[in-house]
Amino acid sequence: MDWKIFATVFVSVLIAEMGDKTQLATMLFAADKEVSKWTVFFGASLALVIASGIGVLAGSLLSNYISEKTLHYVAGIGFLVIGLWTLWKA
Repeated sequence: MDWKIFATVFVSVLIAEMGDKTQLATMLFAADKEVSKWTVFFGASLALVIASGIGVLAGSLLSNYISEKTLHYVAGIGFLVIGLWTLWKA
């Protein structure tokens, strides 16, 4: 296992998920006193694992048809567009 890649992905996803709507939704479910916190934890964890699996699969398939450099540019432009759009709407 490449621990440098592991750490980079771990930190990136952890930071990206902090305070986003997924975490807020999970907090709302956990706030219900009649709901098992373990059920919320395992449900949210499984959802994140599946969503990440879809991302890995999609990235793997795209890399067969599009160069890594092009994917980096597209992702970078996508993040810039989303950031600018968010600022515009704020």
